[in-house]
Amino acid sequence: MTIRVLLADDQALLRSAFRVLVDSEPDMEVVGEASDGAEAVRLAKEERADVVLMDIRMPGTDGLAATRMISTDPTLAHVRIVILTTFEVDDYVVQSLRAGASGFLGKGSEPDELLAAIRVAAGGEALLSPTATKGLIARFLAQGGAGDDDRDPARTERLDALTVREREVLVQVAGGHSNDEIAERLEVSPLTVKTHVNRAMAKLGARDRAQLVVIAYESGLVRPRVE
Repeated sequence: MTIRVLLADDQALLRSAFRVLVDSEPDMEVVGEASDGAEAVRLAKEERADVVLMDIRMPGTDGLAATRMISTDPTLAHVRIVILTTFEVDDYVVQSLRAGASGFLGKGSEPDELLAAIRVAAGGEALLSPTATKGLIARFLAQGGAGDDDRDPARTERLDALTVREREVLVQVAGGHSNDEIAERLEVSPLTVKTHVNRAMAKLGARDRAQLVVIAYESGLVRPRVE
């Protein structure tokens, strides 16, 4: 299957560079370009995009609002959003993950990293740059981004629906570990881990592993630690 990619960035030159890179791959193609969030939402629907490379800061409807609009639209449930940012630690990045983005990638990343991120997001199996994303969320929350008074009570209560093993797996996911790594740590099969992850996602209303990480921190299941 060909991965249908939508580029959303207000810089035409950057979009052109991304288009050349993406279209050079046999398993993906650029199906549209948007210069603002509202256009990104419209094109995501019209062009049936699989993955949106979304800049955060755009005029008019920004990337954060567009991410929220896409992730809450039932007709776009299959769309995965990769946030592109020039900042390693940015409040907007965490807000985007909370809004439904699958992960983030620095604009200075190597071409191979960008292409790999698109494939990972399209597959929906793993969080983009798990250790980096986990670290970003941890640092943000440790700085007061989501203290005890900001935690989502509904999410905290939903943790009660998880089995003991599902909680253990969720903690490992929040630690940035892959299914294979979790399987080795818990001495179970990768397929069993995948099953637990999928069940946890369903019970917690998470679109993907990125949101599982956010939920784990916001609910207090995992405490942020600053290195």
